[in-house]
Amino acid sequence: MKIAVQLNLLPGSTVRDKQKWAADHGVEGIEVSAGNYPVDRLDQARADFESSPVPICSVCGNPTFDFLDPDPAKRRNSIEQCKAYLRFCGEMGATGQIVPPIFGPPRIPDLSPYADAITLEKNLLVELCKELGDVAAEAGSYLLLEPLNRYEQHLLRRQADGVEIIERCGHPNVALISDFFHMHIEETNTPDALRAAGKHVRHCHLADNTRLEPGTGDIDYVAGMRALLDIGFQDYMAYECGLSGPDRAASLAKSLDYLRGCIEKARAL
Repeated sequence: MKIAVQLNLLPGSTVRDKQKWAADHGVEGIEVSAGNYPVDRLDQARADFESSPVPICSVCGNPTFDFLDPDPAKRRNSIEQCKAYLRFCGEMGATGQIVPPIFGPPRIPDLSPYADAITLEKNLLVELCKELGDVAAEAGSYLLLEPLNRYEQHLLRRQADGVEIIERCGHPNVALISDFFHMHIEETNTPDALRAAGKHVRHCHLADNTRLEPGTGDIDYVAGMRALLDIGFQDYMAYECGLSGPDRAASLAKSLDYLRGCIEKARAL
């Protein structure tokens, strides 16, 4: 298991400063977002990380989330953006791109009795994942489907929802990201959900139930780390959270120590 931190959370006034802080504090990967580097600025990302002591491990998000929109042009735009990031991830040696396929309620109309909106969305998402999985495979990266909580997404909320799409798609380069914050809301037992998802988990997001850094709330990270060890997880876990104040850098450093301690305790179980 490798610990990563999102670029925006790292202390420093420049990307180089942030990379140095990460290296000095034992951070093993940096997750960037589509907001940091839009598709037309990926050359800047290449330049920024060309000699970074800590590599890019993943790209979070997409400029648009119209994958399941009824407008074919909007869908195609999101798909092509995603393809650019999947290729970029492969080039940079990153795991892949994290994609929640939709925010908010369904956009596709209910066509019952032929099919309701959820059925239509799932069928469409399976086909899109096949297309994007092919690009990811060619690039050497992964499309990482992200279940969110009920307040952000209606379609993929539990780990099992993501696994359903992945298994129906049947593409080896389509995988799951498991977010501890969202799981704390949606799962009845986070460690059991991780074990059930098993081999499909290729990336994690870390935040406590407070949405602040791990160690500030009541998520049992020792049990969570034990579950990840049980499924043979060896990939990146990226901090995606707020940082408690007033000294955000000190809060992040303290949390990194806390998480490493949780991993060691989990190994001893």
